[in-house]
Amino acid sequence: MDSDSVKEFIRREVPDWDDEVVATARFKAFSGQRSDWEVKFQFWRDLILKVSRRFGVFIIDPVQVKKTWFDRGGMTPLCIDHVLLLMHSEGDVVLISELESPVSGRLSRLLRTVRSLVAQPSVKPGEILENELVIVPLLKEKAADVVRLLSEGHWTSTCVVTLNKFRDLCNGSNEASAVLSHLSGSGKAHKISINRGELIEGVKVSFSESALTSISTLDCDILHLLRTTEKLQNQLEVMDQRFEMSRKSALASLKSGHKKVALRHARELKLTTESREKCTSLLNRVEEVLNTIADSESTKMVSEAIKTGARVMKDIKISPDEVHDYLEEIEETIQSQKEVEKALESAPYQDIDDENIEEEFMKLEMELESESSEVRPSTSETADSLTEMFSELKLGNTKQALEEQATEPVRTKDGGKKILEAA
Repeated sequence: MDSDSVKEFIRREVPDWDDEVVATARFKAFSGQRSDWEVKFQFWRDLILKVSRRFGVFIIDPVQVKKTWFDRGGMTPLCIDHVLLLMHSEGDVVLISELESPVSGRLSRLLRTVRSLVAQPSVKPGEILENELVIVPLLKEKAADVVRLLSEGHWTSTCVVTLNKFRDLCNGSNEASAVLSHLSGSGKAHKISINRGELIEGVKVSFSESALTSISTLDCDILHLLRTTEKLQNQLEVMDQRFEMSRKSALASLKSGHKKVALRHARELKLTTESREKCTSLLNRVEEVLNTIADSESTKMVSEAIKTGARVMKDIKISPDEVHDYLEEIEETIQSQKEVEKALESAPYQDIDDENIEEEFMKLEMELESESSEVRPSTSETADSLTEMFSELKLGNTKQALEEQATEPVRTKDGGKKILEAA
C-alpha cells in the first residue's frame, strides 16, 4: 500500500487536511468528557474506514496508520491510540489474535461467545499498537464478496475449494484466515484437512441460508481431486517453461553451428512434449471426474426440486393430470403463437386489400380524435403519417392514393369530427 497514494486520497476526502489551524486541533489528544471530543472521534473513525475500504484492506497495522497514513511532515495525531481503543471497545475492530480458530468446534465457539458477552476483552493502551487489527465491517464485506465469487462458479448449494484457491480469493494468508474465521463463526464454512500422502487443506462453503452440512467423505474426495488438479497444472507450467528454454537453446546452438548440442536440446524438447501430453491427459481425466460429480449433484438438486413440487401439488390438491393439462394448454398456445408469427412473416403484403387497411386506419383515427382533447394534427400531417405507414407495409400505389386524398376537401360529420373522404 503506497503511502503517497494514501495521502493523496486523504487530501481529496478532507479538503482542509493541510490547514495548520484545523490540523493542530484535530491532532490533539482527547481530554475532558466524551461529548467534548465525540466529533473528532467520529472524524478519525470514519477516515480509517474510508482509507481501508478504498485500498481494499481490512487488516491494519496501528503503527502504520498512525505514523504513515496520517503523518503531516513529522506530526502524527496524538489521539489515534484512543480512537483505536474506542473502536475496539465498540466492536469496530478486533485484535487478530481474538479471531476464532476455523478448526474450533461449536462448543468452543459457544463458550467463547458467552465469555465475550459476560466480559468485554480489555486491551491496554500500549497493546493496541502492538497487534494487527481486523476491521469488522470490512471483514464482513470481504467475506460476502468471497462467497459471491465462489457461488458464481457453482450451481450447487455448497462447494469445496482448496485452501490455496481460497487464499487467492482473499488476497493473502492472513486475510484468508480472518475471512475463514468469520465464515466458520457464522456457520457458513468449514475447514477441511485430510492426509492423502500429504496434508491437503481446503474449505467447504455454503451458499444457502440453511445450516452448512458436516464434512462428508465425498467432500474429502473432491478436495483430493482438486489438489491433484492444482499439482498437475503447476507441472504443466513448469514443463512449458522448460520447453521454451530448450527451444531457445536449440535455436541458439544451430545458429552458432553446434549441431550436437542442438540435437541434445531437440531430444529434450521431444521428451518434454511427451511428458506434457501425458500430464494433460491425466488432468483431463481428473477434470472429467470432477464434472461428473458436479453433474450428479445438480441432478440430485433437480430431483429434490421435483419431489418438493409434487409435495406442494399434493398440499394444494392439484392432480398430476391437471398439471399435464395445463402444460399441454400452454404448449398449444405457444405453438399457435408461433404459427401466427410464421404466417405473418411469410405472407406477401401485396395480397392485402389496400382499401380495407385504409378503412381500419380511418376508424382508428376517428376513435383517437373522439377520445383526445388535444390539438388535432392537420390533414396533410395525417396523410403523411398514413403514407409512411403504408410505405413501410410495402403496399402498391398507396402513397399516391393518399396524396390524392390529402388534396380533397375535409368535411365535418357528427358534431364537427374531421374525417378524410374516401378516394
